[in-house]
Amino acid sequence: MSEEKKHEHSSKKKCCSNGPMGCIGFWKITSLILLVLFVVAVYTDGFSGSKSVSDNDVKTGDYEKEEHDLSIVANVNDMESLIENDQIKGDADAPVTIVEWSDFECPFCARFYRDTYLQIKEEYIDTGKVKFVFRDYPLSFHKQAQKASEAAECAGEQGKYYEMHDILFEQGVAGGVSSFKKFAGDIGLNTEQFNECLDSGRMAEEIAKDMADGGKVGIRGTPGFIINGELVSGAQPFENFKTIIEKKLAE
Repeated sequence: MSEEKKHEHSSKKKCCSNGPMGCIGFWKITSLILLVLFVVAVYTDGFSGSKSVSDNDVKTGDYEKEEHDLSIVANVNDMESLIENDQIKGDADAPVTIVEWSDFECPFCARFYRDTYLQIKEEYIDTGKVKFVFRDYPLSFHKQAQKASEAAECAGEQGKYYEMHDILFEQGVAGGVSSFKKFAGDIGLNTEQFNECLDSGRMAEEIAKDMADGGKVGIRGTPGFIINGELVSGAQPFENFKTIIEKKLAE
C-alpha cells in the first residue's frame, strides 16, 4: 500500500474509531463551526474589526421604523411658536410648514440635504406650497457641529443664513472655524462682522433654545422634522416626504 493510501486509511480509522456515529458527530461539529464563521463574516463585514461607511451604507433605524408608519402626531399646538426668530426659506404664508432640526456634521443630515431637501425645494418651496425652517441640533459628539451652527446663525445676521447652510453641507465642516470664516468670504459676507460674531460665541444661546424646543416636540436625533404637527424621523427619501406634504396640502 502506498504512503498516500496509508495516510487516507489512517485518517478514516481515526475519524471512525468510535464507530459510524463518531464520523457523523465529527462532521456535524465541523459544519456547525463553518456556519458560525460564515454568519460572523456576514454581520461584521469580515474579520477586519472596523468598517468604513460609504454613502450607500448610510441608513437610519428611523427610516426602517417609519417606512410604513411615516409619521406620528407631535405635541404641537401652534406651528408658528416653533419658528419664532428662525430662518424661513420660501413663502411665509405657504400652507405647509416643515421645521427641521439638524446637525451640520451629521452624515444623515447631509444625505437628507443632498437627496431630499433639494427636491423639496424645487417642487414645493420654490412653488410657494411649503415654507422650510431650519433649527439647530448639534450633537455633542460631533466636534465641529456647534461652531458650524453658530456660523450659520452669524451669516443669518447678514441675511445669508441659507447660503451658509448650503455651503456647510456641500463643502463639509471638517476644517472647523477657519474654514467657516473662509466660507463667509465665499458667499459675500462682511467677514469682519462675521468673524466677530463667530468668535464671540453669542449665538450659543439661540442654538440651545433650538435644541430645547426640539426636545419638547419629540426630537431625539438628527435629522428630525415637524410637518404641520406631525413628527418625522430620519433621512427618509423624497417620496416619503412627498406623501406627507401632499396629504397636508389636501387637508
